[in-house]
Amino acid sequence: MLLGIVFIISVGSFYLIHLLPGNITTVIEGPGASPSNQAKLYKLLGLNKPLFQQYFIWISNVLRGNLGTSFISQTSVASTIRAALPIDLEMMFLSQVVAFATAIPLAMRSARKPDGWLDRIFSAGSFTLLSVPSFIVIVLLVLFVSVKLGVPHTGPSSYAPFNQDWIVNLESMGLPTIALAIGSFVVYFRVLRSDLIATLQEEFITMARSKGISQRRIMWRHAFRPSSVALLGTAGVNIGGLLAGGFIVQYLLNIPGLGYTLIQAINESDYLLVQGIVLVVSVGVVLINFIFDFVINIVDPRISRE
Repeated sequence: MLLGIVFIISVGSFYLIHLLPGNITTVIEGPGASPSNQAKLYKLLGLNKPLFQQYFIWISNVLRGNLGTSFISQTSVASTIRAALPIDLEMMFLSQVVAFATAIPLAMRSARKPDGWLDRIFSAGSFTLLSVPSFIVIVLLVLFVSVKLGVPHTGPSSYAPFNQDWIVNLESMGLPTIALAIGSFVVYFRVLRSDLIATLQEEFITMARSKGISQRRIMWRHAFRPSSVALLGTAGVNIGGLLAGGFIVQYLLNIPGLGYTLIQAINESDYLLVQGIVLVVSVGVVLINFIFDFVINIVDPRISRE
């Protein structure tokens, strides 16, 4: 099924680019190019061949790691993606660390006394945060942290590579990490809280309480694992979405990740770069969900047996 999905994604990525308006020869040579030169370039690029033939030539190159060369910058598409992808992975990793580190303990605290005053505060706060999109959050954070408070290395164009200055890198990643972590935190908190409340009503939890086991030990050792299946499934979908959802945040802060590169490529009509990024991101989303499905079967072997 995974191979079939990846094949469909590759076909969609290829044909979608060919549906875009405009002529690639005009983009390369400019609007003043003669029809004869455009025709020669069209033939040189292989665009005069049938679409299915173009697809098989392209996909055979992709399987060898060759995503083509950008018509605009004349650089390898694969090298451009390799330079930008670590930024997206770092942003995803940091945001998920923050999201899990806050959602799990707060969900456990809420599930201990459902409908208590703490649970109501956490629930109301999560619903409020759920209604605010990440691009609004990042604008508000920049206005407050960067402009009003004047915290260094937090505004637009302040990104520094990790291998150049890791301290400045982490500082520049602070605001986008928080902006992306908020959306993940809300989802994880709601899912885990609901499952923990249900798990705490089970008989094996009652048995553990009757043995005098502390509430903290019951939560972490007995209730968390069976309650984390839905959390992992949600995380798989959410993290896959972050790979594409962080694009707007990157563009607003001028962080040169895949999102920023993709928007620039669209503005410049760099079709091959757009095609390569769409393919890599789509396959990445599929692989992330596959990995989390695999992890879920390890956490709860009953799923495999069923």
